[in-house]
Amino acid sequence: MASIRRTLSPMYHDRAHENGGAHKGFTIGGSSSKHNSSQFLSYLTKLLGVTSDPKISRRGPWRRPFYQFLVFFLLGFVLGLTPFGKMEDVNGSDRFSFEIKQPYVEERLENNNNKKREEVAVDAVSFVAETETGNKEISFVPRKLIIVVTPTYNRAMQAYYLNRIAQTLRLVDSPVLWIVVEGNAASFETSEILRKTGVMYRHLVCKRNMTSIKDRGVHQRNTALEHIELHKLDGIVYFADDDNIYSLELFQSLRQISRFGTWPVAMLAPSKNKAILEGPVCNGSQVIGWHTNEKSKRLRRFHVDMSGFAFNSTILWDPKRWRRPFTHPTRQLDTVKEGFQETTFIEQVVADESEMEGVPPACSRILNWHLHLDARDVPYPQGWAIQKNLQALITMK
Repeated sequence: MASIRRTLSPMYHDRAHENGGAHKGFTIGGSSSKHNSSQFLSYLTKLLGVTSDPKISRRGPWRRPFYQFLVFFLLGFVLGLTPFGKMEDVNGSDRFSFEIKQPYVEERLENNNNKKREEVAVDAVSFVAETETGNKEISFVPRKLIIVVTPTYNRAMQAYYLNRIAQTLRLVDSPVLWIVVEGNAASFETSEILRKTGVMYRHLVCKRNMTSIKDRGVHQRNTALEHIELHKLDGIVYFADDDNIYSLELFQSLRQISRFGTWPVAMLAPSKNKAILEGPVCNGSQVIGWHTNEKSKRLRRFHVDMSGFAFNSTILWDPKRWRRPFTHPTRQLDTVKEGFQETTFIEQVVADESEMEGVPPACSRILNWHLHLDARDVPYPQGWAIQKNLQALITMK
């Protein structure tokens, strides 16, 4: 009997082989992966010096964690040096300007800055400064401006008079403004003297035509009053002629005046053989009467010399503040007789003695002198220089 042997089909054979191969491959692959991992661990243990022998491991139980720590440290160090992000370059000036502040630190700094601003804040009246101890406080009050008005003209003693009053003004506590008024034109000699005095000054010129000596001082003072009114200078105005003698105490007392202050003035009689006292009689700071010895001036309302009073400059440009009834500017009058310019001017500033203040209290001190020692007919030396220096009446032999 013939036996028929059927061969396996290629497809079936391949599938069986593939399945067997797959199973075998899985087995081989699993064994190979296990073998490779065991080889890697054995290599790593050899590299790190770790052994699986329990006898040897008992000898050094600290080696394994130590080497593990070393491996992870090196791994972390390498990862730390690896750039994972984008770095932006900064300017050289800002490279070391990084600053870290806690939120509460910033709030404390802002509060301290606000406190410093409040301590340094200055108002229009005064400010407070702390001493080193911080317990005491010293208040500083700004001084009033003293505006000294001096009319002058070219004569032999002019340089001497201007330098004398300038030396006095230099000793007065600032601020002091010296307004010097000349007639027709400003002379070079006067300008040179004012520049060398070291006093804050303004050199004005009265352009009005002055025919008489009596009107000269009136118009020059009015020029200064117009200047004060135009620029609204705030201070105490004082008419100080250049030929008078003034004490330092007088200028220091001017800042105590609120509206209008007056004081007695000593002057020489026309005969120059006696002294005359002219000015207020005071009970404390209240004016209750007047000193006068000249019969021709007893008809005046106020017996005051031109250098014997001072007033607040705001009266000129802020009359509503003082409730003055006059609408015209406050000026000296050249239409009155000589000797009456003072009283007619004061009548525009105050109503009566109740609005006056005695300076100093009780009016018991003479603060300035009116001497009348100037010689009017002496010619003015041009440039204060000797023109013909080489000419002499008697020569040396």
